[in-house]
Order: sequence, then structure tokens, then C-alpha cells
Amino acid sequence: MAGHFEALPGGGAAVALDEVEISILRSLTVQLLELIGPGDEPAQGEDPLAALFAEGPSEPPSDPALARLFPDAYGGPEVKDGESEEVREFSAEFRRYTENDLRTRKRDDALVVVRNLDALTATGEGGAVLKLTADDSLHWLGALNDLRLTIGTRLEVADEDEGGDLYRLPDSDPRKPMVMAYLWLGALQETLVETLTP
Repeated sequence: MAGHFEALPGGGAAVALDEVEISILRSLTVQLLELIGPGDEPAQGEDPLAALFAEGPSEPPSDPALARLFPDAYGGPEVKDGESEEVREFSAEFRRYTENDLRTRKRDDALVVVRNLDALTATGEGGAVLKLTADDSLHWLGALNDLRLTIGTRLEVADEDEGGDLYRLPDSDPRKPMVMAYLWLGALQETLVETLTP
């Protein structure tokens, strides 16, 4: 179980983590929460249902990592000349009505990770076994994906060079610790997916 998730009988997953791994996971997840931003709480006396119908932003985020977490719904390399203004309008409209919910879901996923890590009981040997319910596993899967997208964007990882050059970085490269975290999170994500696959 060390270093990878294993399925639990009846659903859920478990992984053994040492203190350093717990600390790294928690730190990265808290940084992700800070990047996503706080949730909008209704002002005192304000109708809480109004928040459900609040419009979000219409422009994509300027931060490349946030733009990766909250991409445009329409567009891309296949957009033809003359369609770009219409496509931008469709993307802005879609973003306006969906980004707040997406931010809430990503924030909820990250909060589950932090709470699960905070609730761990050390088992000796400087580590613990994290046991997740089936629902928590889905939150973890979302948060691990968001962490990898964020780190991958910061490292400027392209789909076509996924992992190849990253494995060959010299230890003196300042990106090496973040690359190691990126690859480790990928392994955790992959084994967690395997526990959810029948």
C-alpha cells in the first residue's frame, strides 16, 4: 500500500503516507485553495438563494494556472476565421453561469483533502494510513487532478512531453522538487482511479 492507493472492501480506498508526504499534500492543497479563492458568503440578511443565481465572471482568468482550471468552454485551435468573436461571446456567456459552481466544486474537493489529512491518526513509524470513503475518493480524485493541472501549468508541461524530459532534470534544476511532486501526484491519481474502476 505504501505510495499508492488500494481499494477497500465495500468501496473507498486507502494509502499509507509518511509525515513528509502528508505535509506536502496538505501544503499543496492549501496553496490550491488560496489560488482558487474564498467562496462568496451571502451578506448578513441577504437571501442565501440569491447566491445560487449570482452571475460569475465573463472573462477568462489572467493567471495561466487558473485559466487551465477554468478553461473556455468554446474555442481552441479548430476555431475558423470570422467565428472568433461569436465563439468568445458563447464562452463568456457559458463562463458567466458556470464558473462560480465550478469554483465551489474545486474548493469543496480541496477542503475534503485538507480535512482528511488533518484527521489522520499517526500509526507510528512517522506516518499514517489514510482511509477514504467512496465519496471522499471522488473528491480526492478531483483535487489531485486540479493539483496536477496547476503544477503542470507552472512547469509549462505540454501534453506531448508528459513526463519524458521531466524525468531527466538534473538535481541542481530549481524545478526538480516541483517536478517530483507532479510525478508523485500523477502516480497517486492513477492508483486512485484504479480503485474506482470495477
